[in-house]
Amino acid sequence: MSENLMNGLTLLFIGMGFVLCFLCILIGAMYVMSAIVKYLNKIFPEKIEIVEKKSSSKSSSADDEAVAVALAAIMSKR
Repeated sequence: MSENLMNGLTLLFIGMGFVLCFLCILIGAMYVMSAIVKYLNKIFPEKIEIVEKKSSSKSSSADDEAVAVALAAIMSKR
């Protein structure tokens, strides 16, 4: 093999090795940060707001009417 090919392969393996090491360190750091956030969520939980569902019988009939008008307009164009 030529010297240029060997230098290229060496550079390839060194570069990929650095990327692999960086990604492994990144995964480890994300795991540690996830554990820290889970621990902090146990200490300082967020308040959960309860939203009451309103009856929307009038708006659903208006929506049905709008859909019917749109379908009628589409069918009249065909």
